[in-house]
Amino acid sequence: MTYRIGGNLAGSSRPAGFAVVTLAYVAAGLAAWTVAALVTGPHPLSVTFYADLAATVVVFVASVLVANASLYDPYWSVAPAVIVILWVLSAPPLTGRQIAVLLLVLAWSVRLTVNWALSWRGLSHEDWRYVQLREQRLPGVPWWLINLVGIQLMPTLVVFAGLLAVWPATTVTGRPWSPLDVAATAVTAGAILLEATADRQLHRFAGDPANRGAIIDRGLWRHSRHPNYLGEIAFWWGMWLFGLAAAPDWWWTVVGPVTMVLLFTFVSVPMMDRRSLIRRPAYAEHMRRVPALLPRPSVFRIRG
Repeated sequence: MTYRIGGNLAGSSRPAGFAVVTLAYVAAGLAAWTVAALVTGPHPLSVTFYADLAATVVVFVASVLVANASLYDPYWSVAPAVIVILWVLSAPPLTGRQIAVLLLVLAWSVRLTVNWALSWRGLSHEDWRYVQLREQRLPGVPWWLINLVGIQLMPTLVVFAGLLAVWPATTVTGRPWSPLDVAATAVTAGAILLEATADRQLHRFAGDPANRGAIIDRGLWRHSRHPNYLGEIAFWWGMWLFGLAAAPDWWWTVVGPVTMVLLFTFVSVPMMDRRSLIRRPAYAEHMRRVPALLPRPSVFRIRG
């Protein structure tokens, strides 16, 4: 489902759309840099937070100007990579843990951003969830407020919560590489692979005309209705393990991955399931057979 905006933008090409996104994100980066340069005194983590909010507001303004909230979509994967790069550069010398975190975040960021770019069709294409929010909002509630708070600020806050553990992982260099770092690397790399495999299987399934209207029930999707979401959640748990390995006193940053679990469990999964129930009557039975996120224990049982 797409939302067609009026004016010349509705017929704009993908290159034009990506050019708008690029300009918006350059402006957002400049705003963030200005805030970081002007704000002195607070903890660097607080400065990053203020800069992150400033960049989000700029992207929001751009989304209002072009009447397309999907301008924010790549922010989820682009902003963390930029932030992590800056954090690593601010805390020399480079350690094995910093290198691992940086490479894994970049791999996650590039893959997720490319996945978005391949599916976004330009300024005439807005995510169906935003269209639904616009159409179903309560009378009297302005769309710009829902766009700002629900679509842009909320995800920024959720991702920043996930990044809290990455701060000690990239700036605390006193603790050597440990078995917990090995576990963190395995969890994070496995999460990226899980998410990438799920997306590839979904794209291949959706791209086959023979599967039009069908429910994907093969590969990873045979054991989980949303394996891509499971991979995203696991990625942030891996980041938390890195933070725990670097600074055990920062255990409280577990609020980040817990927030991710709550977001996907109570917002993303129900929204996707409701849409599938409307479009595919057989999906109700699919929901009874296949768990939302974690595969059932029988999947891992060794059969004789």
